[in-house]
Amino acid sequence: MDLKEHIRAIPDFPKPGVMFYDISTLLMHGPAWAGTIDRLGEEIKKAGPERLLGIESRGLMVAAALAHRIGCGFAMVRKKNKLPGPVVSHKYALEYGEDIIEMQADAVKAGQKVVIVDDLLATGGTLAGTLALARKLGAEVLMTAVMIELIFLKGRERIDAPVFSLLQYES
Repeated sequence: MDLKEHIRAIPDFPKPGVMFYDISTLLMHGPAWAGTIDRLGEEIKKAGPERLLGIESRGLMVAAALAHRIGCGFAMVRKKNKLPGPVVSHKYALEYGEDIIEMQADAVKAGQKVVIVDDLLATGGTLAGTLALARKLGAEVLMTAVMIELIFLKGRERIDAPVFSLLQYES
């Protein structure tokens, strides 16, 4: 199955000149969604993670489904003030500004093998920030995995861990 056939391209969203790759249509198609999770799961399982870290917002559902598929734990990486209890924060640079992400302080143990999951790799800022946050908690990051990579934005260059992307777009 060609999964790209199930991803809608929306021009000029969220601003003029941007092509937005909308995974909503893939999520609505049961076999395409299952195929996505199966293919990502096969690759991630090879790494042998104990836990997946899913990045807010769409990365949370992808990581949760993958954790179920491969039989490992799952923890959330969210924007500031979205998680209860003690958290560990990390401020990271975006293309135009900064943001803060957090994980619960007990989300990973020192030395725990993790894979970071998101729906999309664009400029790499959020994924690189999550990588730094996971390492701050002592996790051993085995790899990162995304559904879609926008190759032309060169986000992979900011990630100092192996990157697996299921689908790539050149523009």
